[in-house]
Amino acid sequence: MKSTIEELGPTRVRMAIEVPWGDLDHAFGEVYKELGKQVRVPGFRPGKVPNRVLDQRVGRPLVLEQVVQHAIPEVYSEVVRENQVRVLGQPDIEVTRLDDNDTLAFTAEVDVAPKVELPTLDELAVTVDDVEVTDEEIDQQISVMRERFGMLTGVDRAAQDGDFVSIDLEAKLGDEVLEDGSTTGMSYEVGSGNLMEGLDDAVRGLSADESTTFRTALLQGPNAGETADVTVTVRSVKTKELPELDDEFASTASEFDTLEELREDVRTRLARTKVLQQGAQARDKLVEHLLETVEVPIPENLVEREIEFRNQAMQNELQQAGMDWDSFLQMTGVESQEAYDADQRKNIEEAVRTQFILDAVADAREVTVDNEDLSAQIMAQAQRNRMSPEQYAQQLQQGGNIAEFVADVRRTKTLAQLLEQTTITDASGNVVDLEALRPRTVQAPSAGTDAEDADAEDADTGAEDADAEEAPDAEVATAVAVEATEGATEDAEDVTKG
Repeated sequence: MKSTIEELGPTRVRMAIEVPWGDLDHAFGEVYKELGKQVRVPGFRPGKVPNRVLDQRVGRPLVLEQVVQHAIPEVYSEVVRENQVRVLGQPDIEVTRLDDNDTLAFTAEVDVAPKVELPTLDELAVTVDDVEVTDEEIDQQISVMRERFGMLTGVDRAAQDGDFVSIDLEAKLGDEVLEDGSTTGMSYEVGSGNLMEGLDDAVRGLSADESTTFRTALLQGPNAGETADVTVTVRSVKTKELPELDDEFASTASEFDTLEELREDVRTRLARTKVLQQGAQARDKLVEHLLETVEVPIPENLVEREIEFRNQAMQNELQQAGMDWDSFLQMTGVESQEAYDADQRKNIEEAVRTQFILDAVADAREVTVDNEDLSAQIMAQAQRNRMSPEQYAQQLQQGGNIAEFVADVRRTKTLAQLLEQTTITDASGNVVDLEALRPRTVQAPSAGTDAEDADAEDADTGAEDADAEEAPDAEVATAVAVEATEGATEDAEDVTKG
């Protein structure tokens, strides 16, 4: 077998492959075996029809066509493997020569991962924000706790902002009552603006058992986009009475005896959260630096296919929700489909470039992935997806995603190593030590959340800290790095699969 590879550009190649007839024996065997089961010839048992008889029965051209269909994928995969070509997506195949009993020749054009020229990465440095906790931030956290211990009390007056009302809703288009736009006994906070446009203005000033009708655009359901008449009836009006901010509240809401002790604990927790934010910020700025300094050509076909795939997936979701694109764009505040696509393109391109850069760094540094790395990542991802590690591993295997998962772990490990060697300073010029960024557990933060969420619950509730196991710096860096590679990986996971 002969093969040549021609670079058509930084991200696309053409492979010209010639296959001697003798190398097609396996493909011929498979084709004749299948035809022997399908073709019935008098005088021969199924599967025992001679090959020359099958040629005569179905025609030699059909036999050759099926041989080509069997042979090309195997031969193509062999050439890719032998030449270590990192293909992206499926190839465009063209048979250029098919001489019976002589030669099969074809070309395969396919997108490939670009060759990335890396700069020197020995003196990486980023600057992050200072850690500063203000009294206003503490007051906000205490207010959240206070809200949780508030009591709802009925009042005999008209509803106003901040009240909680029980309401009935009935939506109509003409004389038709819309079941999906009607409900009874719904609890709603006046002024929250999180249900439908016009509801707050309608409810303000209504007392118990009073009604009014307003017009609003329907955002969901089969009538999304149409304007309906909605009648709202207030059944009860309640106000929230908050506890006094004193030592009694502190002992009720936390394990502390005084309000001052509670405030100091909140200050400590917020400071720790902001330290974790420094780690997340350092990680993000490191990725930004890599994207700014490393030139990475992107296969345009790759991006276009992914945009088309995502738009089709979104279209299906909108149809299931009874919405159209205009309603979705209006609800999300996006100006147009073009603006939405442009934002998608930017995210996809950055995600793919990040993957290519981290892969190049991993290759240059010969980063490897061992069982310990895989186990740690499986446990973190399983917890994130609310399933057991065994279930998550089985899901990977069933979906055929093990190879991509290993590649993701390798990228995460690479980014962690880069972050570990990066000099991190705050805005005041103080060096931020990765050791100080150690979370209370080594597990990675939840997918799709920033580091500030890590301690949000504890900061709100005043719960006691759990003692943390000591973790080496590399594990700390990995925990901080996981989320960054996840963001890029989730965006690009299906994009770069071959």
